[in-house]
Formats: sequence, C-alpha cells, structure tokens
Amino acid sequence: MPFKHNHAQNAQHLAAKTAPTAGAAARPRTAAAHKAAPRKAAAHKAVLLMAIGVMSLTGCGLAAPGGHGNAAAGSSAELAAASKPLASHSLSQRSTQTTKATNSHKPKPTASPSPSPTASPSPTTASAPSPAPVTSPSPATSPSPTSSTTATSTPTATSAPLAAAPTGDGTQAAVKYGWGSVVAGDEFNYTGAPDSAKWSVYDSAGHAGNGTRTPAAWNVANGMATVSGDSSGNTGGMSAKFAQQEYGRWEARMRTNDRDPQYHPVLILWPNNNASSTCAEIDYAESTELTTQMKFFLHYACSGSDFQTTSSTPIDTTQWHNYAVEWTPAGITGYIDGVKTFTDTNPAHQPGVGMHQTIQLDWFPSGAATKPSQMQIDWVRVYK
Repeated sequence: MPFKHNHAQNAQHLAAKTAPTAGAAARPRTAAAHKAAPRKAAAHKAVLLMAIGVMSLTGCGLAAPGGHGNAAAGSSAELAAASKPLASHSLSQRSTQTTKATNSHKPKPTASPSPSPTASPSPTTASAPSPAPVTSPSPATSPSPTSSTTATSTPTATSAPLAAAPTGDGTQAAVKYGWGSVVAGDEFNYTGAPDSAKWSVYDSAGHAGNGTRTPAAWNVANGMATVSGDSSGNTGGMSAKFAQQEYGRWEARMRTNDRDPQYHPVLILWPNNNASSTCAEIDYAESTELTTQMKFFLHYACSGSDFQTTSSTPIDTTQWHNYAVEWTPAGITGYIDGVKTFTDTNPAHQPGVGMHQTIQLDWFPSGAATKPSQMQIDWVRVYK
C-alpha cells in the first residue's frame, strides 16, 4: 500500500457515507425505499467487510493510536523526520573523528630549549708560575646557540639515562671559524657498546688507582654515549683509535647530570702510544669538584711548580655545550660554544708528539658517600 490509513480518517469516512444529506431528510421515503433500505444496508455492510478483509490481507490494517503502527513512517514527511537523528549522529561522528584526528597529530614532543646565557663565560685564567707569557682573553659576548639545547628539570642523581640528545648542534667553533669538513669522529648514532673500530674502552683501575674503569659503564643509545659512575667508584673511560695526529682541531658536545663533585668529567687529548717525555696532556674540558665551572688544563711538564697553564669558565655543566680545542704550530686555543676561553702561544708548551681524543668520568673520592653520576657525549668531531 502506498500510504497508511489512520483511525480518525476511517471514522470520518464512515460518518460521511452513512449521514443523510439535507435533501434526503426533506423527502418522504416511499414503500419501495423502505423495502430497499435493508437490502442497501446489507450491501454496504458486505462491501465494508470485504474492504476490511482486503486491507488485512495486504498488511494495511487499521492502526491503533499510539501502537507500533505509528512508529513505521511511510510518508515522505515521516521518512524525513526519521532521518534527522541519523544525519545528526553521522555529523556528530564526523566531528568526533575530526577532533580525534586533530589531537592525534600533536607536535612531536621536543626538548625544552635551554635559556640563552645572558652573560659571557668570563673565563678567569690562572697560569702557574712561568717565565713565558700566557694570554687568556675573556669573551666580550655570551655564546649564542643557534639551536635549542636540552633543558630538563634538575637531573636526579641516579644511574638512569638522561633524555635523548636534542636536535641541532648549538654554536660550534668549527662553524664559526670555518674549520671545514669533519675528517674523523663519532656521531653515536647506533645502539649498544661504543664502536670497537673507533674506541678502546678502558678495563682497568681508575684514575690514580681509585675505583674501576669498566666497559659496563658505557651505553650508546638515543644518539649519544653515556658513561655512568656508581656509588662505589665503578666508572668508565675510552680512547679514540681515530685521528691520532699532530695538530688539528677537535670538538665535542657534552653534558653531565647533577653529578657528585667526586666525579670529574673530562675531554682530553692524550699522547699517542702513551709516550711523551714532557707528560703532555690537553684537558680541553674538565669539571672538577666545582660543578658550575669548566676548566682547561694544558700540561707541558712532568713536575715542578711550572708544569701547566689553566683557565676556568663559569657554566651550567648540566646543559649541552660544545667544547673545542685548536692545536696549530702557533699555539693552543680552547672554545666553549664558539667563544674563545683559553689560549697559550708559548712554543715551549707545545706537546711535541701526536695526540688523540679520550673521554673519561674519573672518580676522586673524598671519603664522603658518593652518589651515582653521569656524563653524556652527543658527538665527537675532528677537523684538520
């Protein structure tokens, strides 16, 4: 059936068929009419019963008000009314999906930028008594990192790894002074132990016989190498097999956690074959018990009151910084984040032998309890 009858429409239709018109009420019925009336009523009744039967067979029965028959809409108006909630639900779903999609494309989490230094490192150069002149100019401006460096909440003194190294390399002496292409080094873009083709990892007693340098202290992951020292002085160090040369330029990106003052992180140029008649050693980044300073030590004698030149630069060692040394026939110069912090041009202070990179976290026990500490290196790069 193309449409559905309702109860009110059926009642009006029956009333209209059975109610007498005004004209019929005024005309008197004849005897024949009286005789025919019962037959006509019976005929109407038969027709009505047949119609009801047909509707029952076709499914178009009389729908009771408020029953299930009213729930099934057959007219276009009813279909439109029924489709509105579906359309609204569909739109709501699309809106929810859009919101979820938007939320799913969150900016990739990045390291929080380190506050730019507001004052220059202001190194204080203190040279040991020496007849040779030593100059150590103070930088006039502060380092200006060109990319963000990691700034986390104060690192806890645990052996757990720190956050991943940040993207970007900060201000580099190599870039600022045009040192050219990298000729050797390690980016630490692998996982596991330090690359044995590039490094000899120490497995021996610690500095001055204190503690133990063990390969287990090292781990390379998240784009950096981490060396950890525990509460018993078990720590680590390693020596580069690459770039064992006289003269050159070295730069490394390094930080520590909020370390124990008894653990000293140090980047060193050490004599090849461990042989130097003058005990040559260039500690171009060493932080001692003064955890808020980075020092530069140039050792040029084995003993006596005149054996080294040094400088000290106030700095937050828990942040990433680039430490560099430039060694030429004209002298030795140190940099932090591209800013010159040390220089010694005395020919008598030159190492006189080839040197290579070492990385060490040395333990200097004071008798106090030691808390676990870490040193991390993002990369080491060597230039001619």
